[in-house]
Amino acid sequence: MHRIFSLLVALFALISPAVAQASAIDDSINSFMEPVTNAIMKVIFFTVSFGDLSIPFVLIWLLAGALFFTFYYRFVNIRAFRHALDVVRGKFDDPSHIGEVSHFQALTAALSGTVGVGNIAGVAFAVSLGGPGATFWMIVAGLLGMSSKFVECTLGTKYRKTNDDGSVSGGPMYYLRDGLAKQGKAGLGKVLAAIFAIACIGGSFGGGNMVQINQATKQLILVTGGDQSFLFGNSWIFGVVMAMVVGMIIIGGIKTIAKVTDKVVPFMVGVYVLGALFVIFGNITEVPAAFALIVKSAFTSDAAYGGLVGVLIIGFQRAAFSNEAGIGSASIAHSAAKTDEPVSEGIVALLEPFIDTVVICTMTALVIVISGYGSLDQDQVLGLAKSGDLQAIELTSSAFAQTMSWFPIVLSVAVILFALSTMISWSYYGLKAWTYLFGESRGADLSYKAIFCMFVVVGSAISAKSVFDFGDAMIFAMCFPNVLGLYFLAPEVRADLKDYLKRVKSGAIKRFD
Repeated sequence: MHRIFSLLVALFALISPAVAQASAIDDSINSFMEPVTNAIMKVIFFTVSFGDLSIPFVLIWLLAGALFFTFYYRFVNIRAFRHALDVVRGKFDDPSHIGEVSHFQALTAALSGTVGVGNIAGVAFAVSLGGPGATFWMIVAGLLGMSSKFVECTLGTKYRKTNDDGSVSGGPMYYLRDGLAKQGKAGLGKVLAAIFAIACIGGSFGGGNMVQINQATKQLILVTGGDQSFLFGNSWIFGVVMAMVVGMIIIGGIKTIAKVTDKVVPFMVGVYVLGALFVIFGNITEVPAAFALIVKSAFTSDAAYGGLVGVLIIGFQRAAFSNEAGIGSASIAHSAAKTDEPVSEGIVALLEPFIDTVVICTMTALVIVISGYGSLDQDQVLGLAKSGDLQAIELTSSAFAQTMSWFPIVLSVAVILFALSTMISWSYYGLKAWTYLFGESRGADLSYKAIFCMFVVVGSAISAKSVFDFGDAMIFAMCFPNVLGLYFLAPEVRADLKDYLKRVKSGAIKRFD
């Protein structure tokens, strides 16, 4: 631990003078990254045209997968929901099972990777561009995404491997490689696993790291005085502090991460939800009208929001980014769960899109709609969003402030915790992808963690749009090899699910409550 701490200090000493001049190097970063990012985004986000309508293929890919798995597994997202609650409460925990963390810890570790600033800023952006109706389609996407989470996390646990030191490695890299090899598709499996791993590493540095710390820094500067804040122009200082915190947590691996997330995630979700409920119940007479507007706008939105299809697309896009169903990332965390029943972990995982999108994102949207978009009117918000000038996290903060003038300060704490939890979870995802490519070794472990912490500092100080676009593109790139592999492996999971539910019903799988 002392060695990696010293390494982090040395790295920060080298990069701190540079990031202190972040405004001066933003242009250089963008000049370097922009052509690379644009090329990648053209591939990842290429569109399919239907008349005058263009839809990103990645969205079709994720939605088609979610719909298929929902029907293929006979609405497992609904019929296994109650059992999922029992499993996560420890009623089926067997102390003799292999693994590193409990079902609850695996759930919170995975949730910490999905419950982030996207639930705060992402929802605001969706409502701004798509109107209140985007919320309805986010809920639909969240419900369907529960089925995608089920299948990928079942497979992640089933095909995990135990390392010599007792730690566990799992996720799409392993079920794509080993699961497809069982079907005689070894070559395809290796290619898909490698593509996923590369994209996962890129996503961990960008969307799972720099985007998170950047938004947290902006909110902290906002509540400490804006351009009068002591951090204005010195945001790298906050980045160094956060990097040190992240570094100390991720050194310990998934066990330490899980110990932090099983306390931080319930706390931060509780604080945010209580704040949202305070606004909602404080304006309870307006809630029916808000829900009516959300449902009505989902089907009758005007041209300003791109019409019905435009609102639907925006809703599904933001939901996909928020809950990561079909991306495959969560299966890396769930593979470390203490269980000999892979299906049980898949059933636990289906709770994530429900909590993340159906509950938390809906509450954020309600607060924004009830508040009348905070200090801005609806037309102003739409104009800013379309021009790219909207600071989405500030919109959410303003919406809460309409009811609780002091809540932006509390929101800042929540955002920092959201960002921290997302970063530490994504560090684990990226690490497992990194060691899959470069081997399980102390050197590979330390090198990745040092680089990850360095990007925390960089992300706090820069505003290079191309860097963040790159990270987002990498996260969505993960879904192409992942979902394709899930289609091939779906019959195997269906058979496992049928057998598991049969044994639960018969009592062959013991309860420990």
